[in-house]
Amino acid sequence: MNIVFIHYHLKTGGVTSVICRQIEALQNDCRLLVLAGETPPVSFPAPAKCIDGLGYDQTGLAPIPPEQVAGNIVTALRSHFGTADVILHVHNPTLAKNRRFPAVLKMLQQQGVTLLLQIHDFAEDGRPHTYFKEDYPADCHYSVINSRDYDLLRQAGLQEKGLHRIFNTVPPLPVAGRSPGSGAAAPVLYPIRALRRKNIGEAVLLSLFFQPHPLAITQPPNSPEDIRSHADWQTFTRRHNLNVVYEAGVRADFATLVRQAPFLITTSITEGFGFSYLEPWTAGKLLWGRKLADICRDFEAHQIALEHLYTTLQVPLQWIDAERLRAQWGYWINRAHAAFDRKLPPKAALQHFDDLTLNGTIDFGRLDEVAQQQTIRALLNDPGKKQTLIALNPFLASPADCKNGPELIAHNRRQILTHYNLKRYRETLLSIYRHVRQTPVRQQIDKKRLLDAFLAPQRFSLLKWGRYPATTAGDGQGRYI
Repeated sequence: MNIVFIHYHLKTGGVTSVICRQIEALQNDCRLLVLAGETPPVSFPAPAKCIDGLGYDQTGLAPIPPEQVAGNIVTALRSHFGTADVILHVHNPTLAKNRRFPAVLKMLQQQGVTLLLQIHDFAEDGRPHTYFKEDYPADCHYSVINSRDYDLLRQAGLQEKGLHRIFNTVPPLPVAGRSPGSGAAAPVLYPIRALRRKNIGEAVLLSLFFQPHPLAITQPPNSPEDIRSHADWQTFTRRHNLNVVYEAGVRADFATLVRQAPFLITTSITEGFGFSYLEPWTAGKLLWGRKLADICRDFEAHQIALEHLYTTLQVPLQWIDAERLRAQWGYWINRAHAAFDRKLPPKAALQHFDDLTLNGTIDFGRLDEVAQQQTIRALLNDPGKKQTLIALNPFLASPADCKNGPELIAHNRRQILTHYNLKRYRETLLSIYRHVRQTPVRQQIDKKRLLDAFLAPQRFSLLKWGRYPATTAGDGQGRYI
């Protein structure tokens, strides 16, 4: 089979890493080509070509007409394979990083090119600036990286025969040896880039309960809004003498950090595939923290045991400025809808907030940084409140305390290496490609239903939908800008 991967660019990052793993899995079975909108790295592991007009839109540059881009793609296919009879495996085509991309794909379809569109990220999931107004490509096959997205697209109109799950492969973490961390100096590790959606404040809160171990967060963020949030947490933890190390992975070898850690944590409020739930076990380490049930159900279906993780961390409303939070909630949930040209019924947003907090508590992961800092300051100002929080969340009494820990680690590691290895990945891809070649489909994504699913109030968190609040040097008394 002739397989062609397409992405906007091939810079280091999540999607490029996935493409490289797909190349590795298929290199002995398929003829491969990679097309991107920018010049590929010299060391890229497969033949790759730059196609002008495939990259991100750039202000000030005249756009290349879609018919010209499509023609250049067909020319590249014929030049490389001698034919345009290929499967075009396109990554993240539903993000409007390139506004002419749907037209390009439609023209390729008209010329008989077979499409498989793999969605990693949805514009509907808190990314209104990358949302297409027009319909997504129709009458082609789609694939996703988890069963949550599979179910959402099935509900939005795609057929079972035209929608596929491509679970990522999970390379074991590069850890030298298997010796556990020991002593009070060994930090608990949160191995992520410190984005807002990674819920840094919750990791800081957890650190109050696993003292004397410090908390180490490995990488700084890149985007301006995430950078502001990260800097504010640095100021806050420094001001309150909290034992938190930022950018630990910049100053120390990552493998060493993992090897020395007594355990790893995750507090993220949203994930795509969910590598953070699998990678720690491959290094022989226990994972503890927040469980996203709609992501983890795929792993649990493969008998990966994650029941020791928590799904909510409730905090008393009386510890924070609840009126401010309620106002911000109503404002930003309405703004989220407006960003997609939608409108909530009057008072619907505040009614949902009131229902959510009926028992006088709220999940910490739904708060913005201001309310999270108010919660942590309440704990610091009154150590007795730790017991109140433990009563609401009993798992805080013994962080990462699992029965039969070594057996659990060994079991999960074995299941992960069995179900998420390169051989299984290869078999999945080849099976899907054969199906795509043999099974034409007539289907279309109902964008309204898909957007309704992502805008549902139960998915709402200020960390994902609200703009970063401007605070005064981490004092937790912020206002929105």
